[in-house]
Amino acid sequence: MMLNLFPYNNGHLMVAPYRHISSIEDMNFEEQREMINLTSRMVRLLRKVMHPEGFNIGMNLGKSAGAGIVDHIHLHIVPRWTGDSNFMPLLSETKVISEALEETYKKLKEKLEES
Repeated sequence: MMLNLFPYNNGHLMVAPYRHISSIEDMNFEEQREMINLTSRMVRLLRKVMHPEGFNIGMNLGKSAGAGIVDHIHLHIVPRWTGDSNFMPLLSETKVISEALEETYKKLKEKLEES
């Protein structure tokens, strides 16, 4: 599990298998199970800490699909709130993130250690 360095929203996490693989069909059952279990755990954590109204969860497989890390699959967990998208990315290619990555990390780590 890791925070996305270039988040779409605050709390944007990624879950990746330990083994270096580039395609979902190369994952074994244990890797698939662990990835879904970690995703579920992180959704629960984000609900407690950030109180999102919803989530986008998914994978970008391959460069043409938008994968930033093409050779190592990873699953994105993006917390969502009504009205969280705005005009800034469209007009000035600027994302507005309301909290520093380090602060988000600190909050999530603290709650994760409690559970």
